[in-house]
Amino acid sequence: MKNNLLKPIILAFGTTILLSACTGETKNTTVTDSSMTDSTQMATLKPAGPAPEWGKTIRPEMQVIIEKLSSYGDQPIETLSAADARKNHTPTDAVMDLAKQNNIAVPMPKVDTTGKDIDADNGKVHLRIYTPKVGNGPYPLIVYYHGGGFVIANVDVYHASAQALAEQVGAIVVSVAYRLAPENKFPTAHNDAFAAYEWAVKNAVDLKADPAKIAVAGESAGGNLAANVSIMARNKHIMLPVHEVLIYPIAQEDMNTESYKMYANAKPLNKAMMGWFTEKYLNSTIEAQDPKISLVDANLSGLPSTTIITAEIDPLHDDGVMLADKLKAAGVKVNLKNYEGVTHEFFGMSLLVPEAKAAQAYVADQLKAAFK
Repeated sequence: MKNNLLKPIILAFGTTILLSACTGETKNTTVTDSSMTDSTQMATLKPAGPAPEWGKTIRPEMQVIIEKLSSYGDQPIETLSAADARKNHTPTDAVMDLAKQNNIAVPMPKVDTTGKDIDADNGKVHLRIYTPKVGNGPYPLIVYYHGGGFVIANVDVYHASAQALAEQVGAIVVSVAYRLAPENKFPTAHNDAFAAYEWAVKNAVDLKADPAKIAVAGESAGGNLAANVSIMARNKHIMLPVHEVLIYPIAQEDMNTESYKMYANAKPLNKAMMGWFTEKYLNSTIEAQDPKISLVDANLSGLPSTTIITAEIDPLHDDGVMLADKLKAAGVKVNLKNYEGVTHEFFGMSLLVPEAKAAQAYVADQLKAAFK
């Protein structure tokens, strides 16, 4: 399976470029100025054609990545079986190939990685653990959940995001390879996510982590899982995360929001793919109304402070906004930040995309403040 072949490439090239954190940020802000980060090495990355119809405001660096992704000629994911979809090229492939083609230098990793398999319901879940090379701990700990609609992708594809969190926060990151659908239907991924969090809480000291400083983070489907972990921790009366970072999370069932309409044909995520993910993960369409999937219908009271990151050119943009509103109404402290000109999946692209660098720095700031 192609995604499994990414590891040696990503471990060599997937280190993110670290920037000083942005300051003076306010709640509910939209980032429009890419000059806040150094983009000199990206100056040669110019789009080959005009901006796509579905994303007229797309930033040049983001467009180059989308053009590269399209150049592979893969069949649309929503037309494939899950097994074949996992063989498609990923946005990570596009970023890594562009870096190599343009001789973009990448710093050496500032973390060490190890693997660990843990027990979960009727099976095993693999964890990739990132530990800073600097210091002796105890470090704060972040449990991270990758995206992919509960069906595709893995910890390799999202390696850059997990590594960036570890390096910029100075934290141990436990990246969770929860089991995928349709081989493992709802709520397997949700249960695996919580099992990994429980394991991290119980084993924090052995990991050289501070058991009082544990946060959760996730992208897309992983953002949904991270929020669910906080809810389950509250319900089961175990230690709550001190903070949760939800990056363009799946948060509700309605695929007719304004962002779904505006960006129905966007890349790398479109409306048809979201329908395909839903069909593959859920046992029936009625389960889309389950509050584990439709977070906006869940009891959100008593959850930890939350950072939500959204992308402008993303069907899930409004999911993040709606969830932020619901969390605030439930009395949760929320920082919502939107990045213009970028698409779903941008967060891990800091090697090429200035907005990703800025988003990573902002998230790191939020986590460091919560850990204090």
